[in-house]
Amino acid sequence: MATFGVAVIGAGRIGALHLRNLCAIPGVRVVVVADAEREAAERGKALANAERATDDVEDAICHPAVDAVVIATPTPTHARLITLAAEAGKAIWCEKPVALDLGEAERAAAVVESKRLPAQVGFMRRFDPGYAAAKDKIASGALGRVEAFRALSRDTYPPPPSFIAHSGGIFLDMAIHDFDLARYLVGEVAEVYAWGAVLIDERFAQAGDADTACALLRFESGALGVVETARRSAWGYDIRTEVAGAQGKLVIEADQKTPLRFSRRFGFEGDHYESFADRFEAAYRLQFEAFFEALRRGYSPSPGLRDAIETLRLAVAATRSWREGRPVAVREVKSNA
Repeated sequence: MATFGVAVIGAGRIGALHLRNLCAIPGVRVVVVADAEREAAERGKALANAERATDDVEDAICHPAVDAVVIATPTPTHARLITLAAEAGKAIWCEKPVALDLGEAERAAAVVESKRLPAQVGFMRRFDPGYAAAKDKIASGALGRVEAFRALSRDTYPPPPSFIAHSGGIFLDMAIHDFDLARYLVGEVAEVYAWGAVLIDERFAQAGDADTACALLRFESGALGVVETARRSAWGYDIRTEVAGAQGKLVIEADQKTPLRFSRRFGFEGDHYESFADRFEAAYRLQFEAFFEALRRGYSPSPGLRDAIETLRLAVAATRSWREGRPVAVREVKSNA
């Protein structure tokens, strides 16, 4: 079995999650962990039993024992790190989105393509067993013509103000997962009309962002869709998706974390997932297994950079629609690349 040395860039909450998953994959060895905060890098090194910890990102990427770079840093740094990894000739796995700006994302993709390097972006829901089965069912024609798509995502807790300021906003940071599922399950979106509101925390307004949003989608196929997004859920992490067709309907939903329902007094009790980390635990692992299997077999991993850029285009269109108060044709959103 081919083995791969990995540099993990970013050792915060999501970086730590990735480190734990990487350690569980046969043939994958974390060589170096890099973070702007040296203490975080040291914690990551201990977590993954890596050889080195550093705050020098370029040194980590260029380490001779590194074959692949995993990027788990804040979004504004993604495109630069993708470019650095490509220039060093490394395979690339990057958290979503590729960038906050289409032009920046396309310039990074062009460097990767010029080097003919494999790259994958972290839209992990595609690897969740429920969504993967839904994709297969739709592709088989079991639903007939797809007519409607509906997705709802509510985080349990709002992110801290320090994150809000640099996240790119609710559509680029959070709703982008559902936009990716819309494209993955139904196809390209022709037009979007979006609304955003501040109903949870005024600090979102201070950052020029919304904490509650809704987007209407018109697919190129003629199907219609709705994406609902909220930054808080008092009852737990709430993710649901529905695809309806002429001959059937699919619902992807994980109601309970523990497969136990306690009934008494003419009612019943169950529990909910608390966060993305436990709801999509399998998906986070499976996306890395798919990435390294693609490297072993020599084919392009998916979703790749160009695929992710089209999801970014849709998220940018939704943001523009909300800010300008009008429907936006997705193809009218151009980059400055």
